[in-house]
Amino acid sequence: MTVTPLAVAALPKGFAAGLRQENSSIAAEIIHQIRVQIPQFGRPLAGQFGHGIRMGVEAALADFVDQVTGADDGENRAKALAGARAVAAGEFADDRIRIYRHLGRGEFSEGRSLDALQAAYRLGARIAWRRYARVGARFHLRQDLMVQLAEAAFAFIDELSAESVRGYAEAIARQAGNEGFRRHRLLHLLVSGAAREVLADAATAAGWPLPRTVSCVALPGPAVAPPDLPDGVLADLDRTDAYLVVPAPAELLPDRRFRALLDAAGAVVGPEVPIESAADSLRWARAVRSRPAAPGTPFAEAVYCDAHLADLLLLADPVLVRLIADRRLAPLAGLTAKRRRRLEETLLAWIQSNRSAPEVAARLGVHPQTARQRLHHLQALFGPALADPAACFELEIALRERSFRPLY
Repeated sequence: MTVTPLAVAALPKGFAAGLRQENSSIAAEIIHQIRVQIPQFGRPLAGQFGHGIRMGVEAALADFVDQVTGADDGENRAKALAGARAVAAGEFADDRIRIYRHLGRGEFSEGRSLDALQAAYRLGARIAWRRYARVGARFHLRQDLMVQLAEAAFAFIDELSAESVRGYAEAIARQAGNEGFRRHRLLHLLVSGAAREVLADAATAAGWPLPRTVSCVALPGPAVAPPDLPDGVLADLDRTDAYLVVPAPAELLPDRRFRALLDAAGAVVGPEVPIESAADSLRWARAVRSRPAAPGTPFAEAVYCDAHLADLLLLADPVLVRLIADRRLAPLAGLTAKRRRRLEETLLAWIQSNRSAPEVAARLGVHPQTARQRLHHLQALFGPALADPAACFELEIALRERSFRPLY
């Protein structure tokens, strides 16, 4: 931090020393007035908080005088020249800068905005300028130099304020980083099946209210930019199998904007489960996502697994389900694809209804006579199996597996 020094050769002898003599009492007046006029700093300046305020005021006054006067005595002039060289090397007053940045970080840790600290800086600048102006008058400082002194004082305060803003921003970034790390750890625990007690501790550390239930959402891939997610939704988007954890899904999932976002992403929303079963919700959502309508085809809209819980059973052992399908649907193997698809739809509608032609026709939207003709054909193909409850159960498994893809 630097300000433009005054024309040192034009300064009255002893002027810099006169300013320094005022600094101790100026510091005391500034601290007193800050406590009186700014309510946020009204408490006793004790401990680290008070030490930081005092250090900040005293360091600022000393730095300002050294920089603005160039120091008019041998020892201080040498210090000022050394400081100028350090400034050129980008090393000036790192310890001083830390003080002002620490004040900004302190405001963040106190849970305040920077308004109070900025007000304190402005108040301190006015008090210091009044006292320095008196010194200038006592030394008969030229009018142009008095103007420069005033400009330098307020420019210097602006620099101090900027350093505190940087400190405040650093504190925000650090907390965001820490919170991000804790939330990432919480996500890992959630999808790893950790016990509720472990999750409760991790959620507290991450500042995430532990819900009773969650739904996990499988996404098609890494997101280019984080979407505008509702508060509380956890996300791991920088991976090929990106996912979300949605707390209290009964409250968040009905939100139209959130549903539109999920539709646009082609998301698969896993079933709502107890918090300790989050890993299962994500596993089921990913199982559905691994079976798109066609390779490389995105989902047209979000799929909600809660509406297809029975179908999720078909994904538990797909090899076994395919074996059942191949055996039970073998009578249809010799038909054309179009004819086979129509008979499969008819047979599933018959099994899931009261096994009446009119109800099958209503389900499929065809004429009752058409339904009867198809049912006669199925009777000829499957024979006694259609009267066997166990066979019909396996047929429904096979047919639901065949019809599962169109669900998404």
